[in-house]
Amino acid sequence: MSQELPSAEQYAAERAGFPARAVVDLQALQRSVHERYRNQVVVDVNDSCLRMSVFEGEYRWHLHPGTDELFLVVEGELHIEFADRPEAVLDAWQCLVVPAGTVHRTRAVGRTVNVTFERQGAQTRFVDPPGGVQ
Repeated sequence: MSQELPSAEQYAAERAGFPARAVVDLQALQRSVHERYRNQVVVDVNDSCLRMSVFEGEYRWHLHPGTDELFLVVEGELHIEFADRPEAVLDAWQCLVVPAGTVHRTRAVGRTVNVTFERQGAQTRFVDPPGGVQ
């Protein structure tokens, strides 16, 4: 991915774009994204949040030490690569939970839209590629 990605601090600091009780049209929201990468907090739910990610290409290797991360693909094909096991491939309307502390990266085949559910302000730690994988 050639554009600048957010720092771990920027990722954790982002707050919900919509308040409680607002009707959010996720389809319209994803259609409004024209960048190759956009990951935004849509709404807060208790101490967690729903994020929507629209992107092409691959994200950085990272982990979230204190929170699980649920991925639900709504459009496209998302590969989730792991440092310690074979990758998972998710198509539209498939989901997977990445447990807290798991080193992983996501890779979108073409334009992919997914929503994630994770703890609000989740700490992200970027790591070197495992085994020299780029």
